[in-house]
Amino acid sequence: MAWGPVGASLFASNIGSGHFVGLAGTGAAGGIAVGGFEWSGMFIVLLLGWIFVPIYLRAGVATMPEYLGKRFGGGRIQLYLALLSLGLYVSTKISVDMYSGAIFIREALGWDLYAAVGALLAVTALYTITGGLAALMYADLVQTLIIIAGASVLAGYALGAVGGYEGLVERYPLALPPNVTGPCGRPRPDAFHLLRHPSTGDLPWPGLLLGLGIISAWYWCTDQVIVQRCLAGRSLTHVRAGCVVCGYLKVLPMFLMVLPGMAARILFPEVVGCADPQGCRRACGSPAGCSNLAYPRLVIALLPPGLRGLMLAVVLAALMSSLASIFASSGALFTLDVYQRLRPHAGPRHLLIAGRLWIMAMVGLSLAWLPVVEAARGGQLFDYIQAVASYLAPPVAAVFFLAVFVPRVNEPGAFWGLLGGLGLGLARLVPEFALGTGTCGSPGRCPPFVCGLHYLHFAVLLFLATGLIVILVSLCYPPIPRQHLHRLVFSLRNSREPRVDLDQPKAGTGDVQLQGGVSEPPAPPPEDPVWPRVVDVNALILMAVAVFLWGYFA
Repeated sequence: MAWGPVGASLFASNIGSGHFVGLAGTGAAGGIAVGGFEWSGMFIVLLLGWIFVPIYLRAGVATMPEYLGKRFGGGRIQLYLALLSLGLYVSTKISVDMYSGAIFIREALGWDLYAAVGALLAVTALYTITGGLAALMYADLVQTLIIIAGASVLAGYALGAVGGYEGLVERYPLALPPNVTGPCGRPRPDAFHLLRHPSTGDLPWPGLLLGLGIISAWYWCTDQVIVQRCLAGRSLTHVRAGCVVCGYLKVLPMFLMVLPGMAARILFPEVVGCADPQGCRRACGSPAGCSNLAYPRLVIALLPPGLRGLMLAVVLAALMSSLASIFASSGALFTLDVYQRLRPHAGPRHLLIAGRLWIMAMVGLSLAWLPVVEAARGGQLFDYIQAVASYLAPPVAAVFFLAVFVPRVNEPGAFWGLLGGLGLGLARLVPEFALGTGTCGSPGRCPPFVCGLHYLHFAVLLFLATGLIVILVSLCYPPIPRQHLHRLVFSLRNSREPRVDLDQPKAGTGDVQLQGGVSEPPAPPPEDPVWPRVVDVNALILMAVAVFLWGYFA
């Protein structure tokens, strides 16, 4: 793939209907700080293109668990990561995108929630199963154009209705639902601050910079859905150019989703800003809150019929591109890293059928998870996504970081670090979801010593604790010999020596496999030396833009 489809597919795979509903809803409830979740990706996507993808390409892998399998050997880490990734896809990706897309269809067409979900899944699963990665990436290119054009039109209507950005700043603090007496339902005084108080802020700045950086690194640099797009690149220069294109596109969600969501609170305070459970149940059927209706209400109330249909197409395009990417990647993970270990002699057709059946199974699991999504985190969809990721993703990020940068780390250290980190994460996740964190005026039953620490701060501690476990256990076992690490760690990324694989897996997608599990580096494709410099300059410009945006809105 050339750089255009790579960049568009990275963006479209990232921006699902959950972003439209979730970013706008959290923006309506708390202001612009949630836009930091998008702008952190402007830096991390460059880390993907300049640090991680070169190593994955030189390692010759098709999936992220396969990389850890080559790096550490043994096979149990590869299987564990594949199963964890599939669980995260169900709980934070597929079910969230289905739920948010169904909210849109329910608001626009009056369909039942589950009927809408079923219709969406049937169409998306059909073209994912019958297509392939190339078909999906070209579809993503078209859908990205649709998403940007349609969302720009609605953003213009929404900001025009409240008097532009100046009107938004002036009127948002006054957007109160009827009969508000206490603090609940009142807009935050720091709504237009990107960086907020470290202890009292709803998204405290240390967590937004450090905790979010860890979650973003896991998502952009180690997640199969994202990295698979880069592994399909024509050359490393095309991959890096695609990452830069995606980084520029990540500027947009703040202006196309977060700010319109805040405008929706001004225009529909009685619904979007409802504070008491009874009022919210009357307004949208959910006692947890109705902020998720911010974006759908804008579409239904502000746009004329033709543009309303365009926006429905935009949200469905975002939903289907994201779901199709997840389905394709989960099929690859299941067949290559799980099923093939159980049935090592299965042929290509057998594996293809197994992957398609697994996609159908994931659809059923995601439908069963929908009630959890609807009730979690006070009804704020984007908060729910990031909270689950904060409890489960930092151990994976820590192991990948140490695997790439610390050659001394070995298989026992990585394995027990992953298990220890999972245990710590579940010790926070299970009580929070079982007992609830509560809403304003209705505190949850989860004890403060368990659930009191903000989830982004918890992510930092979980990352550090996992890293400590990995290093301490690794020091108790002998190091992996250098001959097994060529082109698998950063310090040996440019090595031209043959690598002896720890296990002797099937041939990868890049290295030339010799007898006895010995791999030689692939010959790099010839490139015009001018274009890598052009891409590097654009990466520097992107970082300058990101620093300006963070500084201006801080």
